[in-house]
Amino acid sequence: MLTVHTATMNTLQELDLELLSRLFRQGERRMVRPVARALSRSGDGYLHLLVPALLWFLGASEIDQLVLLLGLSLAIERTVYWSLKNSLKRQRPQDAVPGFRSLITASDQFSFPSGHSSAAFLLATSLTLVYGGPVTAMYLWASGVALSRVILGVHFPGDTLAGGLIGVSTALFSTLVLGLLL
Repeated sequence: MLTVHTATMNTLQELDLELLSRLFRQGERRMVRPVARALSRSGDGYLHLLVPALLWFLGASEIDQLVLLLGLSLAIERTVYWSLKNSLKRQRPQDAVPGFRSLITASDQFSFPSGHSSAAFLLATSLTLVYGGPVTAMYLWASGVALSRVILGVHFPGDTLAGGLIGVSTALFSTLVLGLLL
């Protein structure tokens, strides 16, 4: 059983390295790098405050539900993210792959899971659950944030996939806890 687990983990690691290599090379294209930087910055967390404030200013309905959902979801997500990141301690690509240099400096030491991806998918899911609307646009933005983290070389693709799953599942769980699903 341990051999199957080890073989599976090795295969996943090889796939992660191959995808990292392919995606990172996209950052060499003229317009890709600045777009990746902008998308990455948009996932820094300020939109979690700015979007509800803007919606409140515009008089959007159900802003109280959104604020409650974001508050609970972020409290849970940040706890899960921080606990996993600091207990698993997966090295970032620059530290794990010989000769690899990321295009930006990450704000913390470890790679798994991606906090930017987790937070972006949490915001996209929360907005979608409360308001519906342009679901595709929200998830394209969140996917862009996740992809940018790989293109910039600060995460492996598996880190961003795990982050996205954490963000979506945390928002869904919080919605159920708060009884917000109709």
